[in-house]
Amino acid sequence: MKIMPCPLNGPRNISEFVYGGEVKAMPDHKNCSDKAWAEYVFYSDNTIKIVKEWWFHSASGYWFIAERHTASDEIIRTYDPSEIYKERINFDADTHEANANANANANANANAVDAKSGEGKGAQS
Repeated sequence: MKIMPCPLNGPRNISEFVYGGEVKAMPDHKNCSDKAWAEYVFYSDNTIKIVKEWWFHSASGYWFIAERHTASDEIIRTYDPSEIYKERINFDADTHEANANANANANANANAVDAKSGEGKGAQS
């Protein structure tokens, strides 16, 4: 049985973990091309070396980083992402703001149509 040393929960059976991909520099999600984003998400270097990888402990919901040798599969060390990441990237802010603006515009347009035709939510007969 292979054991993964979880930084939060200690040594655990590898079956409790899910691989999350290599840790690598993320392109600017606001300005990169679809091709650049796909390469970031789906492609890896795939050479024999020690790599930093994202791992998820499914029982506790904890994400962490493991350094693993790709040839021997030896786990060199594991640690909390806060050791290398000091800021959290929020993808929802841009999407949420754009959706809120789109919904506000759609509601304003619908109210304008209702006011002109006398029909809709606020209309009385």
